Amino acid sequence: MSDCPMTLFGKKLLETELTQLIRVDREEIKQAISEARDLGDLKENAEYAAAKERQSIIEGRIMDLQSKLSRARVVDISMIQTEKIVFGATVTIFDNQKNIELTYQIVGEDEAIHDPKKISFNSPLGKSLIGKEVGDEITVKAPKGDLSYEILSLKYN
Repeated sequence: MSDCPMTLFGKKLLETELTQLIRVDREEIKQAISEARDLGDLKENAEYAAAKERQSIIEGRIMDLQSKLSRARVVDISMIQTEKIVFGATVTIFDNQKNIELTYQIVGEDEAIHDPKKISFNSPLGKSLIGKEVGDEITVKAPKGDLSYEILSLKYN
């Protein structure tokens, strides 16, 4: 298994979600299953089937989060000193198609889901930015065609 890079903020997000799932959601679903069992025949019990499905989803997410946290490689962004774009960088780019500036922080996948100002290092744009410098132009292959951007600024905060 490979490392799972994340910012300290991203790690705290995952830990918070894991705590919620274990201490609250798991207990609530146990209660829902118990109550559904009391309703009678389990073969034709929609409440029971729905609760068991929800339990499966919760347990799957718990295992996923535990795996990611066990493989976490927390990147201390404040210690990064480079002119190249790496994980954790906050990058301002110019979108040549829309004629607008966009600012994103390059983070882990789970952290990017929660904030539109963050992109995953595994996304097409994230992959295209890694290793580049201010002034570089990049082209990102997208379903609707190639998109071009110019890198305007870079910071680590």
